[in-house]
Amino acid sequence: MKELEQIKLKLRQFAEERDWDQFHSPKNLSMALIAEAAELVEHFQWLTEEQSKSLKQVQLEQVQEELADIQIYLIRIADKLDVNLIEAVEKKIEVNAKKYPTDKVRGSSKKYTEYK
Repeated sequence: MKELEQIKLKLRQFAEERDWDQFHSPKNLSMALIAEAAELVEHFQWLTEEQSKSLKQVQLEQVQEELADIQIYLIRIADKLDVNLIEAVEKKIEVNAKKYPTDKVRGSSKKYTEYK
């Protein structure tokens, strides 16, 4: 929790020092997040399932950079909207546990609406 808070403050300061806060609306940040997610997908686009699990070191480093970019934008959006990401994730895990009870979904990739 402390680490995420420290990163949030560091990112806030980074943007303020560069006068980028004026561009960091939730709308703009969410669009940037999607662009970075698309860049992540590009690294896996034509790989087999097995290849995607065993990336070469250079590929892994590039994927790590994309993941970091995604996390940065996610944290900035949450900061702008005053959302506590840790609490939001914990709440969502509880919601998902109700949607996907283990006795019904174990080993299946169906959507929760298909279990009724």
